[in-house]
Amino acid sequence: MINGKMSRFWDQAVTQARQWFDGEPPTPQIGLALGGGFARGITHVGVLRVFEQNGIEIKYLSGVSAGSIVAAGYASGTPLPEIEQIARKMRFKDVASWTPSKLALADSVKMTAFLQRLLKVHNFEDMVIPLAVVASDLATGDSAVFRGKGDALLPIRASCAYPGMFPPIRLDGKVLVDGMVTMDVPAPPLRTMGATHVIAISLPSPAAAFDPQDMLSVVSRSFQILTQRTESQWRRSADLVLTPDVRNMGWDGFDNADKLIEAGEKAARAALPIIQRWFAEARPGESIAAHSGAAPVAPARISLRLDD
Repeated sequence: MINGKMSRFWDQAVTQARQWFDGEPPTPQIGLALGGGFARGITHVGVLRVFEQNGIEIKYLSGVSAGSIVAAGYASGTPLPEIEQIARKMRFKDVASWTPSKLALADSVKMTAFLQRLLKVHNFEDMVIPLAVVASDLATGDSAVFRGKGDALLPIRASCAYPGMFPPIRLDGKVLVDGMVTMDVPAPPLRTMGATHVIAISLPSPAAAFDPQDMLSVVSRSFQILTQRTESQWRRSADLVLTPDVRNMGWDGFDNADKLIEAGEKAARAALPIIQRWFAEARPGESIAAHSGAAPVAPARISLRLDD
């Protein structure tokens, strides 16, 4: 027996196939990749709010580190106002405890209870929107992508296991740490999941002037430099990259929720004309490809930086 989700999948696949045979570009299937940034991950709430207000439907979601928390909450069916309310009240103590050990300065055991409150469902197969969560495999140095089936809570904790701050998570025979180590914006998995158009949200590094105040700020800045060197890898999978201006927000800047959400909204509004054009080009009678008989053209790679 085919369940409701499988039925929707086949209906969507048949519709896209019919559009291709009729010479029309298929209706865009938007995939949204949410990058990490700890407290700065609240920025993603602003992006999602603008998309909702303008009828931009997200078909696939992926997240890494803090982005995996927001992505999972939204994918599970938690209403955006509820996610925003939780994000505004969230503090470090809600997801972690300062308990120094041989492997880390804190532990993330509390994060499980936090996620249980945030998510409406806890397994990948029950998500309202297909979800991928990315962590990093310490043994192989590769990304570990979790999606499709099974518990989502432990993979999210693994994706948030920032080296030095939180201990690695052992799962499926792997030793896992923060997904940002190997992929700071999880755009590539969305292509595998079926997205025709991928929007990536990248949370930029702090302003160039950097004066380390503690060990964690040194570690954080070091990882930011590393990810800047490897970002070309995930950018190849993104059609549109949004970079909200959150440079002056600290990793622990939970008190700046208003500014972070506003930055996300500003970035999303700047992208609306591009996204709306994708849909306009896919409508019968409006597509150049449909009129000319030419093959549909993939969307151009576009980057919108609001932190310049």
